[in-house]
Amino acid sequence: MARQVAYTFKGVAKVINFSFDKYHDIYEAAAAAEGIDLTRFLAMEQQVAMTAKGKGALRSYRLTEFQRMGFSDLRLLKDEDESDGKA
Repeated sequence: MARQVAYTFKGVAKVINFSFDKYHDIYEAAAAAEGIDLTRFLAMEQQVAMTAKGKGALRSYRLTEFQRMGFSDLRLLKDEDESDGKA
């Protein structure tokens, strides 16, 4: 079963195919679709993970940085979301 990711990048809504075999998470898939290099982001994210006491700081860092890059409303589409547009 193919999965899809919906997101908005700089005001334009997009839907892309997603596979856990190819990407670690939906953020990496969206960045790859837009041609954004995440090397520096991933290094900093790793540092935040090592110093943060909880997962809230890591989640906050990720959301803030992706908003700064121009992304919003990133989400993995569920099966019923995908079939709504086809009916």
